[in-house]
Amino acid sequence: MSASQTPPATAVPGDDEPTLLVKIFGKDRPGITAGLFDTLAAYSVDVVDIEQVVTRGRITLCALVTAPSPSQGSTGSTEGDLRATVHGWAESLNLQAEIISGRGDNRPRGTGRSHVTVLGHPLTAESAAAIAAAITSTGGNIDRIFRLAKYPVTAVEFAVSGAATEALRSVLAPEAARLGVDVAVVAAGLQRRAQRLVVMDVDSTLIQDEVIELFAAHAGCEAEVAEVTTAAMRGELDFEQSLHARVELLGGLDASVIEAVRKEVRLTPGARTLVRTLKRLGYQVGVVSGGFTQVTDALKEELGLDFASANTLEIVDGKLTGRVTGDIVDRAGKARLLRDFAQQAGVPLAQTVAIGDGANDLDMLNAAGLGVAFNAKPVVREAAHTAVNVPFLDTVLYLLGITRDEVEAADTHVG
Repeated sequence: MSASQTPPATAVPGDDEPTLLVKIFGKDRPGITAGLFDTLAAYSVDVVDIEQVVTRGRITLCALVTAPSPSQGSTGSTEGDLRATVHGWAESLNLQAEIISGRGDNRPRGTGRSHVTVLGHPLTAESAAAIAAAITSTGGNIDRIFRLAKYPVTAVEFAVSGAATEALRSVLAPEAARLGVDVAVVAAGLQRRAQRLVVMDVDSTLIQDEVIELFAAHAGCEAEVAEVTTAAMRGELDFEQSLHARVELLGGLDASVIEAVRKEVRLTPGARTLVRTLKRLGYQVGVVSGGFTQVTDALKEELGLDFASANTLEIVDGKLTGRVTGDIVDRAGKARLLRDFAQQAGVPLAQTVAIGDGANDLDMLNAAGLGVAFNAKPVVREAAHTAVNVPFLDTVLYLLGITRDEVEAADTHVG
């Protein structure tokens, strides 16, 4: 072959060309896959598709191959010979074999492809049946299912084709609420695997606490502040007005209280795992908060975050004045900061993920490529792209297609 020549492309079987689906079942052990293809190699067949899964030590191996032609093969030349040889090989290993004749490749997947991630604690058979039926009701076809995690929640992913992502989301959201499971629907494609930016709210998202309430406890006005905070997160009060009203109650506190509050902050379970894993994968991670830089700056340093922005408590003569300085980080401000962080990171908005729980997170969640409502208020769950209602922040990794095994393997190999 001359340098200007190129090798012929591998032929893809047409709709009318005969093919064989070879299925192997039984107890898994090393060498089964190699043994099957060694057996098939005697017939010079081409491999069209392969799928293999092992569940509780039992293997299901499927190979779609071209049918042998009379001129092919050194030990046999007919489909009957191939069948007999494969069955004999399988029986020698106490495996079962099934060979189905047909024509052509797999049928093309329908337009519109999505990943449907289901989180259950536990995931019941009733829930799995209902989710599958709901997917079917949209005209979607389930092409593949695999498990992402078995703890602290069971997480499985359905690869679905034939239905628009928004249509799937609108049908599955109410069904998930009825079943008490979390369902996330995201469009398939390269963007899901691309380098991204993840931006989180802080209070009741990255951490378990509401920072202003920790300050209020030191000022003796915790109940009053908590009442205003709850109303603001439900969207019943303007955030900026509520912030000023709450901060005013802190006036006169000694600035030394800041260090005490920092020590009281509790990270949400899974927060460290989420950030650590994202950073290893090349993601940039930031936080935006209606809380205070006096706490978020410390979190940024502790977790190695790339971005952090929040309000700043004013301090004069070593005491809190009851005021904040600079621009207020409110609902619109959080969305603006998401865009600013994305621009600085060189990441399109379509490749950003935002996570939050309150009404003041809604603009940010809607602006992101994927908005995740984390243990959120009802108004937020209804408006966000998807909702997670388990108390483990690292479950967000499953929405990105990252498995628990991959997380643990990365932890094992890093000193």
